[in-house]
Amino acid sequence: MNTFLGKLSHIFRDRDLRKRILFVVLALIVFRVLTTIPIPGIDTARLATLFANSQFLGLLNIFSGGGLSNLSIVMLGVGPYITASIIMQLLTIMIPALKALYHEEGEAGRVKFAQYSRRLSFPLALIQAFSFIVIFQRQGIIPDLEPFALILNVLIISGGSMLLMWLGELITEFGMGNGTSIIIFAGIVATLPTAISGTIAAYDPSQLPLYIGILALALVVTYSVVFVTEAERPIPVTYAKQVRGMKVYGGVSTYLPLRLNQAGVIPIIFALSIMLFPQMLFNFFATSTNVILQSVSSVGLSLINNHLLYNSFYFILVFAFTYFYTAVTFDPLMISENLQKSGAFIPGVRPGMPTAEYLSKIVTRITMVGALFLGFIAVLPLLLQSASGITTLAIGGTSLLIVVSVVLDVVKKMDAQVNMREY
Repeated sequence: MNTFLGKLSHIFRDRDLRKRILFVVLALIVFRVLTTIPIPGIDTARLATLFANSQFLGLLNIFSGGGLSNLSIVMLGVGPYITASIIMQLLTIMIPALKALYHEEGEAGRVKFAQYSRRLSFPLALIQAFSFIVIFQRQGIIPDLEPFALILNVLIISGGSMLLMWLGELITEFGMGNGTSIIIFAGIVATLPTAISGTIAAYDPSQLPLYIGILALALVVTYSVVFVTEAERPIPVTYAKQVRGMKVYGGVSTYLPLRLNQAGVIPIIFALSIMLFPQMLFNFFATSTNVILQSVSSVGLSLINNHLLYNSFYFILVFAFTYFYTAVTFDPLMISENLQKSGAFIPGVRPGMPTAEYLSKIVTRITMVGALFLGFIAVLPLLLQSASGITTLAIGGTSLLIVVSVVLDVVKKMDAQVNMREY
Protein backbone atom coordinates (compact mmCIF):
# COMPACT_ATOMS: atom_id res chain seq x y z
CA MET A 1 0.00 0.00 0.00
CA ASN A 2 2.81 2.38 0.90
CA THR A 3 4.53 1.57 -2.41
CA PHE A 4 1.34 2.34 -4.31
CA LEU A 5 0.84 5.64 -2.49
CA GLY A 6 4.50 6.51 -3.05
CA LYS A 7 4.22 5.91 -6.80
CA LEU A 8 0.96 7.86 -6.90
CA SER A 9 2.55 10.84 -5.17
CA HIS A 10 5.54 10.57 -7.53
CA ILE A 11 3.18 10.79 -10.52
CA PHE A 12 1.70 14.05 -9.25
CA ARG A 13 5.12 15.45 -8.35
CA ASP A 14 6.70 14.64 -11.72
CA ARG A 15 6.02 17.45 -14.18
CA ASP A 16 6.34 15.30 -17.34
CA LEU A 17 3.96 12.63 -16.03
CA ARG A 18 1.45 15.29 -15.00
CA LYS A 19 1.60 16.77 -18.49
CA ARG A 20 1.06 13.36 -20.10
CA ILE A 21 -1.95 12.56 -17.91
CA LEU A 22 -3.40 16.04 -18.40
CA PHE A 23 -2.99 15.68 -22.17
CA VAL A 24 -4.98 12.42 -22.15
CA VAL A 25 -7.74 14.03 -20.06
CA LEU A 26 -7.96 17.08 -22.35
CA ALA A 27 -7.97 14.86 -25.47
CA LEU A 28 -10.85 12.78 -24.07
CA ILE A 29 -12.78 15.97 -23.22
CA VAL A 30 -12.37 17.08 -26.85
CA PHE A 31 -13.56 13.63 -27.95
CA ARG A 32 -16.68 13.83 -25.77
CA VAL A 33 -17.47 17.35 -27.02
CA LEU A 34 -17.21 16.15 -30.63
CA THR A 35 -19.73 13.36 -29.94
CA THR A 36 -22.35 15.98 -29.03
CA ILE A 37 -22.10 17.92 -32.34
CA PRO A 38 -24.73 16.43 -34.69
CA ILE A 39 -24.93 16.66 -38.44
CA PRO A 40 -27.81 18.98 -39.50
CA GLY A 41 -31.43 18.04 -40.17
CA ILE A 42 -31.98 14.84 -38.14
CA ASP A 43 -35.23 13.62 -36.59
CA THR A 44 -34.19 13.00 -32.96
CA ALA A 45 -37.45 11.26 -31.97
CA ARG A 46 -37.21 8.63 -34.72
CA LEU A 47 -33.50 8.26 -34.02
CA ALA A 48 -34.13 7.46 -30.34
CA THR A 49 -36.82 4.91 -31.29
CA LEU A 50 -34.54 3.23 -33.82
CA PHE A 51 -31.69 2.85 -31.32
CA ALA A 52 -34.04 1.53 -28.64
CA ASN A 53 -35.09 -1.31 -30.96
CA SER A 54 -31.73 -2.15 -32.58
CA GLN A 55 -29.04 -4.11 -30.75
CA PHE A 56 -26.81 -3.79 -33.84
CA LEU A 57 -26.84 0.02 -33.71
CA GLY A 58 -26.44 -0.07 -29.93
CA LEU A 59 -23.24 -2.09 -30.28
CA LEU A 60 -21.92 0.30 -32.93
CA ASN A 61 -22.81 3.22 -30.66
CA ILE A 62 -20.64 1.77 -27.90
CA PHE A 63 -17.52 1.87 -30.07
CA SER A 64 -18.30 5.35 -31.37
CA GLY A 65 -18.45 6.65 -27.80
CA GLY A 66 -22.13 7.54 -28.09
CA GLY A 67 -21.49 9.57 -31.24
CA LEU A 68 -23.69 7.38 -33.44
CA SER A 69 -26.80 7.81 -31.24
CA ASN A 70 -26.50 11.59 -31.79
CA LEU A 71 -25.49 11.21 -35.46
CA SER A 72 -22.51 13.37 -34.53
CA ILE A 73 -19.64 14.37 -36.78
CA VAL A 74 -17.57 11.54 -35.19
CA MET A 75 -20.32 8.93 -35.51
CA LEU A 76 -17.90 6.46 -37.16
CA GLY A 77 -15.46 6.59 -34.23
CA VAL A 78 -12.14 4.89 -34.97
CA GLY A 79 -13.92 2.10 -36.85
CA PRO A 80 -12.42 2.88 -40.30
CA TYR A 81 -8.89 2.88 -38.85
CA ILE A 82 -9.50 -0.46 -37.11
CA THR A 83 -10.87 -1.93 -40.35
CA ALA A 84 -7.87 -0.61 -42.27
CA SER A 85 -5.52 -2.17 -39.68
CA ILE A 86 -7.28 -5.52 -40.10
CA ILE A 87 -6.91 -5.35 -43.88
CA MET A 88 -3.22 -4.44 -43.61
CA GLN A 89 -2.58 -7.29 -41.16
CA LEU A 90 -4.29 -9.73 -43.55
CA LEU A 91 -2.19 -8.42 -46.44
CA THR A 92 1.03 -9.27 -44.57
CA ILE A 93 0.17 -12.94 -45.18
CA MET A 94 -0.31 -12.48 -48.92
CA ILE A 95 2.37 -9.87 -49.66
CA PRO A 96 5.92 -10.82 -48.53
CA ALA A 97 7.14 -7.21 -48.87
CA LEU A 98 4.59 -6.03 -46.30
CA LYS A 99 5.53 -8.86 -43.94
CA ALA A 100 9.21 -7.91 -44.24
CA LEU A 101 8.31 -4.25 -43.64
CA TYR A 102 6.43 -5.11 -40.44
CA HIS A 103 8.84 -7.67 -39.00
CA GLU A 104 12.33 -7.02 -40.35
CA GLU A 105 12.71 -3.26 -40.71
CA GLY A 106 12.28 -2.48 -37.03
CA GLU A 107 10.53 0.62 -35.71
CA ALA A 108 10.92 2.52 -39.00
CA GLY A 109 9.12 -0.28 -40.86
CA ARG A 110 6.26 -0.32 -38.35
CA VAL A 111 5.88 3.46 -38.64
CA LYS A 112 5.60 3.14 -42.43
CA PHE A 113 3.16 0.22 -42.02
CA ALA A 114 0.97 2.34 -39.72
CA GLN A 115 1.09 5.16 -42.28
CA TYR A 116 -0.32 2.83 -44.94
CA SER A 117 -3.13 1.89 -42.54
CA ARG A 118 -3.96 5.55 -41.96
CA ARG A 119 -4.08 6.24 -45.71
CA LEU A 120 -6.43 3.30 -46.24
CA SER A 121 -8.71 4.58 -43.45
CA PHE A 122 -10.02 7.57 -45.42
CA PRO A 123 -11.62 5.71 -48.39
CA LEU A 124 -13.11 3.23 -45.90
CA ALA A 125 -14.52 6.15 -43.88
CA LEU A 126 -16.09 7.59 -47.06
CA ILE A 127 -17.80 4.25 -47.80
CA GLN A 128 -19.07 3.82 -44.23
CA ALA A 129 -20.28 7.44 -43.99
CA PHE A 130 -22.25 7.14 -47.25
CA SER A 131 -23.74 3.79 -46.14
CA PHE A 132 -24.93 5.17 -42.80
CA ILE A 133 -26.46 8.27 -44.40
CA VAL A 134 -28.41 6.13 -46.89
CA ILE A 135 -29.57 3.76 -44.11
CA PHE A 136 -30.81 6.64 -41.95
CA GLN A 137 -32.42 8.34 -44.94
CA ARG A 138 -34.45 5.20 -45.64
CA GLN A 139 -35.53 5.16 -41.99
CA GLY A 140 -36.75 8.76 -42.29
CA ILE A 141 -34.24 10.05 -39.74
CA ILE A 142 -32.24 12.13 -42.23
CA PRO A 143 -34.18 14.03 -44.94
CA ASP A 144 -33.42 13.42 -48.61
CA LEU A 145 -30.32 15.43 -49.42
CA GLU A 146 -29.26 17.22 -52.57
CA PRO A 147 -26.06 15.81 -54.15
CA PHE A 148 -23.94 18.67 -52.81
CA ALA A 149 -25.36 18.33 -49.26
CA LEU A 150 -24.86 14.54 -49.39
CA ILE A 151 -21.22 14.89 -50.43
CA LEU A 152 -20.68 17.56 -47.76
CA ASN A 153 -22.12 15.35 -45.00
CA VAL A 154 -20.06 12.38 -46.15
CA LEU A 155 -16.90 14.49 -46.06
CA ILE A 156 -17.78 15.93 -42.62
CA ILE A 157 -18.38 12.47 -41.11
CA SER A 158 -15.24 11.03 -42.75
CA GLY A 159 -13.22 14.03 -41.56
CA GLY A 160 -14.54 13.48 -38.03
CA SER A 161 -13.27 9.89 -38.10
CA MET A 162 -9.87 11.06 -39.36
CA LEU A 163 -9.81 13.67 -36.59
CA LEU A 164 -10.37 10.95 -33.98
CA MET A 165 -7.64 8.83 -35.55
CA TRP A 166 -5.25 11.79 -35.34
CA LEU A 167 -6.34 12.42 -31.74
CA GLY A 168 -5.54 8.79 -30.92
CA GLU A 169 -2.08 9.15 -32.46
CA LEU A 170 -1.47 12.26 -30.33
CA ILE A 171 -2.52 10.39 -27.18
CA THR A 172 -0.09 7.59 -28.03
CA GLU A 173 2.78 10.03 -28.62
CA PHE A 174 2.21 12.69 -25.96
CA GLY A 175 -0.05 10.90 -23.49
CA MET A 176 -0.07 7.50 -21.84
CA GLY A 177 -1.01 4.19 -23.47
CA ASN A 178 -2.43 3.32 -26.89
CA GLY A 179 -4.54 6.24 -28.12
CA THR A 180 -6.99 4.20 -30.22
CA SER A 181 -7.68 1.81 -27.33
CA ILE A 182 -8.13 4.72 -24.90
CA ILE A 183 -10.71 6.36 -27.22
CA ILE A 184 -12.65 3.08 -27.41
CA PHE A 185 -12.31 2.76 -23.62
CA ALA A 186 -13.68 6.30 -23.14
CA GLY A 187 -16.62 5.51 -25.41
CA ILE A 188 -17.49 2.39 -23.41
CA VAL A 189 -17.20 4.14 -20.04
CA ALA A 190 -19.33 7.05 -21.30
CA THR A 191 -22.24 4.67 -21.98
CA LEU A 192 -22.12 3.03 -18.53
CA PRO A 193 -24.47 5.53 -16.81
CA THR A 194 -27.12 4.95 -19.49
CA ALA A 195 -26.76 1.16 -19.26
CA ILE A 196 -26.93 1.21 -15.44
CA SER A 197 -29.96 3.51 -15.40
CA GLY A 198 -31.68 1.29 -17.96
CA THR A 199 -31.05 -1.79 -15.81
CA ILE A 200 -32.38 0.00 -12.71
CA ALA A 201 -35.46 1.19 -14.60
CA ALA A 202 -36.22 -2.40 -15.70
CA TYR A 203 -35.58 -3.78 -12.19
CA ASP A 204 -38.05 -6.44 -11.09
CA PRO A 205 -37.97 -7.37 -7.34
CA SER A 206 -38.93 -10.95 -8.21
CA GLN A 207 -35.66 -11.29 -10.16
CA LEU A 208 -33.41 -10.22 -7.25
CA PRO A 209 -31.62 -13.63 -7.05
CA LEU A 210 -30.90 -13.35 -10.79
CA TYR A 211 -29.34 -9.89 -10.37
CA ILE A 212 -27.23 -11.09 -7.43
CA GLY A 213 -26.05 -14.08 -9.46
CA ILE A 214 -25.14 -11.83 -12.42
CA LEU A 215 -23.23 -9.47 -10.10
CA ALA A 216 -21.28 -12.39 -8.61
CA LEU A 217 -20.56 -13.73 -12.09
CA ALA A 218 -19.35 -10.27 -13.17
CA LEU A 219 -16.84 -10.23 -10.28
CA VAL A 220 -15.60 -13.71 -11.20
CA VAL A 221 -15.28 -12.77 -14.88
CA THR A 222 -13.41 -9.56 -14.00
CA TYR A 223 -10.95 -11.50 -11.86
CA SER A 224 -10.54 -14.08 -14.64
CA VAL A 225 -9.88 -11.38 -17.24
CA VAL A 226 -7.17 -9.81 -15.07
CA PHE A 227 -5.64 -13.22 -14.30
CA VAL A 228 -5.52 -14.37 -17.94
CA THR A 229 -4.30 -10.97 -19.17
CA GLU A 230 -1.39 -11.06 -16.71
CA ALA A 231 -0.60 -14.80 -16.99
CA GLU A 232 2.78 -15.76 -18.47
CA ARG A 233 4.61 -18.94 -19.43
CA PRO A 234 8.29 -18.41 -18.48
CA ILE A 235 10.86 -20.03 -20.82
CA PRO A 236 14.27 -20.43 -19.09
CA VAL A 237 17.16 -18.79 -20.96
CA THR A 238 20.88 -19.06 -20.14
CA TYR A 239 23.62 -16.79 -21.47
CA ALA A 240 26.88 -18.56 -22.32
CA LYS A 241 30.05 -17.45 -20.51
CA GLN A 242 32.44 -15.33 -22.56
CA VAL A 243 35.99 -14.43 -21.59
CA ARG A 244 37.17 -11.00 -22.72
CA GLY A 245 40.59 -10.06 -21.44
CA MET A 246 40.65 -10.74 -17.72
CA LYS A 247 36.88 -10.60 -17.27
CA VAL A 248 34.18 -13.26 -17.65
CA TYR A 249 30.83 -12.18 -19.06
CA GLY A 250 27.55 -14.10 -19.26
CA GLY A 251 26.64 -17.26 -17.41
CA VAL A 252 23.42 -15.59 -16.23
CA SER A 253 20.13 -17.46 -16.16
CA THR A 254 16.91 -15.60 -16.84
CA TYR A 255 13.62 -16.35 -18.56
CA LEU A 256 11.64 -15.34 -21.65
CA PRO A 257 8.04 -14.44 -20.68
CA LEU A 258 5.43 -15.70 -23.15
CA ARG A 259 2.02 -14.24 -22.41
CA LEU A 260 -0.95 -16.56 -22.23
CA ASN A 261 -2.93 -14.04 -24.26
CA GLN A 262 -0.40 -12.63 -26.72
CA ALA A 263 -3.05 -10.89 -28.82
CA GLY A 264 -4.71 -8.92 -26.02
CA VAL A 265 -8.10 -7.44 -26.89
CA ILE A 266 -7.35 -7.06 -30.63
CA PRO A 267 -9.12 -10.32 -31.71
CA ILE A 268 -12.37 -9.12 -30.10
CA ILE A 269 -12.20 -5.80 -31.98
CA PHE A 270 -11.30 -7.58 -35.24
CA ALA A 271 -14.17 -10.06 -34.87
CA LEU A 272 -16.67 -7.30 -34.06
CA SER A 273 -15.61 -5.36 -37.15
CA ILE A 274 -16.09 -8.43 -39.34
CA MET A 275 -19.46 -9.25 -37.71
CA LEU A 276 -20.81 -5.72 -38.01
CA PHE A 277 -19.96 -5.33 -41.70
CA PRO A 278 -22.54 -7.84 -43.08
CA GLN A 279 -25.17 -6.46 -40.67
CA MET A 280 -24.61 -2.97 -42.03
CA LEU A 281 -24.70 -4.32 -45.58
CA PHE A 282 -27.97 -6.22 -45.05
CA ASN A 283 -29.56 -3.20 -43.34
CA PHE A 284 -28.42 -1.05 -46.26
CA PHE A 285 -30.22 -3.25 -48.82
CA ALA A 286 -33.23 -4.15 -46.63
CA THR A 287 -35.35 -1.31 -48.04
CA SER A 288 -34.03 -1.59 -51.59
CA THR A 289 -36.49 -1.53 -54.50
CA ASN A 290 -34.73 -4.57 -55.99
CA VAL A 291 -36.66 -7.73 -55.01
CA ILE A 292 -33.57 -9.97 -55.11
CA LEU A 293 -31.58 -7.65 -52.82
CA GLN A 294 -34.54 -7.43 -50.44
CA SER A 295 -34.86 -11.22 -50.21
CA VAL A 296 -31.09 -11.69 -49.72
CA SER A 297 -31.08 -9.03 -47.00
CA SER A 298 -34.09 -10.63 -45.31
CA VAL A 299 -32.40 -14.05 -45.24
CA GLY A 300 -29.13 -12.52 -44.01
CA LEU A 301 -30.83 -10.58 -41.19
CA SER A 302 -32.80 -13.66 -40.12
CA LEU A 303 -29.55 -15.66 -39.88
CA ILE A 304 -27.92 -12.86 -37.86
CA ASN A 305 -30.92 -12.77 -35.50
CA ASN A 306 -30.46 -16.50 -34.86
CA HIS A 307 -28.65 -16.32 -31.49
CA LEU A 308 -27.12 -19.81 -31.71
CA LEU A 309 -25.67 -19.22 -35.20
CA TYR A 310 -24.54 -15.67 -34.35
CA ASN A 311 -22.79 -16.72 -31.12
CA SER A 312 -21.14 -19.71 -32.78
CA PHE A 313 -19.76 -17.62 -35.65
CA TYR A 314 -18.65 -14.89 -33.23
CA PHE A 315 -16.80 -17.45 -31.08
CA ILE A 316 -15.08 -18.98 -34.13
CA LEU A 317 -13.99 -15.56 -35.39
CA VAL A 318 -12.51 -14.54 -32.03
CA PHE A 319 -10.73 -17.90 -31.75
CA ALA A 320 -9.32 -17.67 -35.30
CA PHE A 321 -8.25 -14.03 -34.96
CA THR A 322 -6.41 -14.82 -31.72
CA TYR A 323 -4.22 -17.33 -33.54
CA PHE A 324 -3.89 -15.05 -36.57
CA TYR A 325 -2.81 -11.95 -34.63
CA THR A 326 -0.39 -13.99 -32.49
CA ALA A 327 1.17 -15.43 -35.66
CA VAL A 328 1.54 -11.93 -37.13
CA THR A 329 3.06 -10.27 -34.06
CA PHE A 330 5.12 -13.15 -32.61
CA ASP A 331 7.94 -14.49 -34.81
CA PRO A 332 9.68 -17.50 -33.17
CA LEU A 333 12.42 -17.58 -35.84
CA MET A 334 13.37 -13.95 -35.22
CA ILE A 335 13.46 -14.51 -31.44
CA SER A 336 15.60 -17.62 -31.95
CA GLU A 337 18.05 -15.65 -34.10
CA ASN A 338 18.24 -12.83 -31.55
CA LEU A 339 18.95 -15.32 -28.75
CA GLN A 340 21.67 -16.97 -30.81
CA LYS A 341 23.29 -13.64 -31.70
CA SER A 342 23.41 -12.61 -28.02
CA GLY A 343 24.95 -15.93 -26.96
CA ALA A 344 21.81 -17.17 -25.20
CA PHE A 345 20.12 -20.56 -25.41
CA ILE A 346 17.23 -22.49 -23.90
CA PRO A 347 18.57 -25.36 -21.74
CA GLY A 348 18.02 -28.71 -23.45
CA VAL A 349 17.17 -27.12 -26.84
CA ARG A 350 19.67 -26.59 -29.65
CA PRO A 351 20.06 -23.02 -30.97
CA GLY A 352 18.66 -22.02 -34.36
CA MET A 353 15.72 -23.77 -35.96
CA PRO A 354 15.10 -26.24 -33.05
CA THR A 355 14.68 -23.24 -30.71
CA ALA A 356 12.22 -21.61 -33.13
CA GLU A 357 10.23 -24.85 -33.38
CA TYR A 358 10.22 -25.21 -29.58
CA LEU A 359 8.95 -21.64 -29.08
CA SER A 360 6.34 -22.10 -31.81
CA LYS A 361 5.09 -25.28 -30.13
CA ILE A 362 4.81 -23.56 -26.72
CA VAL A 363 3.04 -20.50 -28.17
CA THR A 364 0.56 -22.70 -30.06
CA ARG A 365 -0.38 -24.50 -26.86
CA ILE A 366 -0.80 -21.45 -24.64
CA THR A 367 -2.63 -19.54 -27.41
CA MET A 368 -5.22 -22.32 -27.41
CA VAL A 369 -6.10 -21.46 -23.80
CA GLY A 370 -6.10 -17.71 -24.48
CA ALA A 371 -8.25 -18.10 -27.62
CA LEU A 372 -10.84 -20.28 -25.83
CA PHE A 373 -11.01 -17.78 -22.97
CA LEU A 374 -11.45 -14.78 -25.30
CA GLY A 375 -14.15 -16.58 -27.27
CA PHE A 376 -16.00 -17.55 -24.08
CA ILE A 377 -15.84 -13.99 -22.69
CA ALA A 378 -17.08 -12.59 -26.02
CA VAL A 379 -20.22 -14.76 -26.21
CA LEU A 380 -20.97 -15.00 -22.46
CA PRO A 381 -23.03 -11.77 -22.26
CA LEU A 382 -25.03 -12.76 -25.36
CA LEU A 383 -25.78 -16.13 -23.75
CA LEU A 384 -26.79 -14.41 -20.51
CA GLN A 385 -29.03 -12.05 -22.42
CA SER A 386 -30.79 -14.97 -24.10
CA ALA A 387 -31.21 -16.75 -20.76
CA SER A 388 -32.25 -13.78 -18.60
CA GLY A 389 -33.83 -11.38 -21.09
CA ILE A 390 -31.84 -8.43 -19.68
CA THR A 391 -30.73 -6.61 -22.83
CA THR A 392 -28.21 -4.35 -21.05
CA LEU A 393 -25.97 -7.40 -20.63
CA ALA A 394 -25.43 -7.65 -24.39
CA ILE A 395 -22.29 -5.53 -24.36
CA GLY A 396 -20.89 -6.58 -21.01
CA GLY A 397 -18.18 -9.12 -21.84
CA THR A 398 -16.57 -7.32 -24.75
CA SER A 399 -16.71 -3.98 -22.94
CA LEU A 400 -15.29 -5.49 -19.74
CA LEU A 401 -12.42 -7.12 -21.60
CA ILE A 402 -11.51 -3.89 -23.39
CA VAL A 403 -11.80 -1.77 -20.23
CA VAL A 404 -9.67 -4.14 -18.12
CA SER A 405 -7.03 -4.52 -20.85
CA VAL A 406 -6.74 -0.76 -21.41
CA VAL A 407 -6.58 -0.01 -17.67
CA LEU A 408 -3.86 -2.64 -17.13
CA ASP A 409 -1.88 -1.32 -20.11
CA VAL A 410 -2.05 2.29 -18.87
CA VAL A 411 -1.12 1.27 -15.30
CA LYS A 412 1.90 -0.67 -16.59
CA LYS A 413 3.07 2.25 -18.71
CA MET A 414 2.68 4.65 -15.78
CA ASP A 415 4.57 2.24 -13.53
CA ALA A 416 7.36 1.96 -16.13
CA GLN A 417 7.59 5.76 -16.37
CA VAL A 418 7.79 6.07 -12.55
CA ASN A 419 10.48 3.36 -12.27
CA MET A 420 12.51 4.93 -15.08
CA ARG A 421 12.51 8.28 -13.26
CA GLU A 422 13.33 6.71 -9.89
CA TYR A 423 16.45 5.01 -11.25
